[in-house]
Amino acid sequence: MKPPERLRPLLEEGLIDSVQRQLMSGKEAMVFVVESAGVTICAKVYKETTQRGFRQATHYTENRKTKSSRNARAMAKGSRFGKRSVESAWQSAEVDALFRLAAAGVRVPKPLQFHEGVLLMELVCDAEGNAAPRLADLKFTPEEARRYHATLILEVVRMLVAGLVHGDLGEFNILMGAEGPVIIDLPQAVDAAGNQHAAGLLARDVANLRNYFGRFAPELLTTDYGRELWAVYETGLLRVDSKLTGYFEESDVPVDLEQMLAVIEDAKEDEAERRQRLQDRG
Repeated sequence: MKPPERLRPLLEEGLIDSVQRQLMSGKEAMVFVVESAGVTICAKVYKETTQRGFRQATHYTENRKTKSSRNARAMAKGSRFGKRSVESAWQSAEVDALFRLAAAGVRVPKPLQFHEGVLLMELVCDAEGNAAPRLADLKFTPEEARRYHATLILEVVRMLVAGLVHGDLGEFNILMGAEGPVIIDLPQAVDAAGNQHAAGLLARDVANLRNYFGRFAPELLTTDYGRELWAVYETGLLRVDSKLTGYFEESDVPVDLEQMLAVIEDAKEDEAERRQRLQDRG
């Protein structure tokens, strides 16, 4: 096919060899199947800033850092330059989240390179080698629904242990790869410790999983992993192997606010140190 304008610089610089076809087009990006060094991968081309509702995105971008004070001021004012800066931060957030989650063992596409608004990453395939379908396009037996729901709750736990909340997780942002579900679309991922909306976004992500798989296994509709997960996370004791029940009851015991704030501050300091280490290596 004729290469899109945004992919021509990557062809000219030899980052990709050819463009095979368009895989999908969503609200935020178009995805193409491309060849690179004899390997079939995908290229995510982010759409222009004018095609995104920035007001709607503000609760995702809370506490995101920018190295330039000029950029920060422009982003706050909502100028044209500021909107470009917001878009750049939005794209970088997905790249950072993918590398961070892949390193933590979360089932996400392996990120390869980010170049001028185009993210090159692994093409997730099904058992036959075709591009993997979305969860929304499939049907499951009750047993399969329970198994895949449990798998994805574990991935949400891994993400939270790594300090991130997806923020828009659901059947349209999960692919069914050859080895099971793979989570995609992470530009709206938020820092669990630094974003005041994180608990609500986590609860919504988990509710989306519950409601989807509950169509096939109705007993899942009675679970409440979202609030249980956040409650354990707030104690600072959440681990990948933490035992969860799927049920949650509000406690009558008064909240130790000082202890909770201390846990959050510790998490923020850990994240600041992690970012500094990445900068030092860069």
